[in-house]
Amino acid sequence: MFCDTHCHLFREYYEDVDEIIKLAKENGANRMIVAGCDDKSNKEVLSLVEKEEIYGTLGIHPEEVENFKESDLNFIEENLQNKKIIAIGEIGLDYHYGKENRKDQIQLFELQLALAEKYHIPVVVHSREATLDTINSLKKYNVKGVIHSFSGSLETAKIYIEMGFLLGVNGVITFKNCNLKDVIKEIDLHNIVLETDSPYLTPVPFRGKRNDSSKISVIADYICELKNVSRVKLSEVTNVNIKQFFDI
Repeated sequence: MFCDTHCHLFREYYEDVDEIIKLAKENGANRMIVAGCDDKSNKEVLSLVEKEEIYGTLGIHPEEVENFKESDLNFIEENLQNKKIIAIGEIGLDYHYGKENRKDQIQLFELQLALAEKYHIPVVVHSREATLDTINSLKKYNVKGVIHSFSGSLETAKIYIEMGFLLGVNGVITFKNCNLKDVIKEIDLHNIVLETDSPYLTPVPFRGKRNDSSKISVIADYICELKNVSRVKLSEVTNVNIKQFFDI
């Protein structure tokens, strides 16, 4: 059985969350980590983690930098004692749409890194077209965790691994023109975890359809073939990896 280490299991995307959980369990995902991105989703995470199979992370996504309030960070801090909240995330930097608010993004990212350091809790990091700034910010704090939806070079992968981070691998690895498969071939299984990022990044052959945690089996099978390992072995190793950082 696998853990979907990053998904967005919110009412905004799914009419029947319980049905999605049932489908996921039938397809090899017996645990799901739901990632908050803003104040609204963070509050929904707290409701979802009441379900046995669900764990959660709380954070403010870089795309929310213009909207977040200090009270949003206070809310995160106030709920870190919840035993089902296992990390601060999804946090990070995203320059895909431009760098006009770069300084504000870095400030928000580092406020949350400082919070993670203070409470000795892992982080789940989003980094898109911002690798150097992400690495520089992470180096300032004594934190560990997961680089969500990793899609960088082998050199970047080695830097993150040396810093003590796991790499989150999702459906992107199945995309035809993606170089991630070449990177993961060179990376030890002990450095990765599996995720769907559902409802986004649906793996081949289901691209174009809404993603969900049941597709973790597709990602797992792809990696098993790529690395020439059994499902049992991949499950064992990735579950050990998760327990390095997360109280799950």
